[in-house]
Amino acid sequence: MERILAVDVGEVRHGLAQSDPMGIFASPVGSFDLNGLLDRIAQILSQSTVTTVVVGWPMTMKGNEGEATRRSERFIQTLTTRFPTLNAVPFDERLTSVMAQRTILDSGVSKKRRQEKGLVDAVAATHLLQLYLDQRR
Repeated sequence: MERILAVDVGEVRHGLAQSDPMGIFASPVGSFDLNGLLDRIAQILSQSTVTTVVVGWPMTMKGNEGEATRRSERFIQTLTTRFPTLNAVPFDERLTSVMAQRTILDSGVSKKRRQEKGLVDAVAATHLLQLYLDQRR
């Protein structure tokens, strides 16, 4: 069985999530700068079978692309250059950050923890991956 990864691409930090081996549930891995993210993906690849990385594809509510979409494009190029066997799948990430903020707030996380910059990124990547996994079923 293989795991599927998901990346929520940001300006500075990138959230990372992974599925369970059966591809049913998504779990947060963390938030990383680009080099840290690529190193963490390499580590996961050395420990698990992964062939697919879902990459957040940011669109406006009207369906337009912008600078954030170009960041995701550049990330996919970097990812597939470093890991040519991976299949990078762009996936609409509209509202995943809003969902992440709501999840964090509803979970009773302390105000201090909610202010940690990488928390929303990791939870957004988890929502992105869970949406992708649910769509596949």
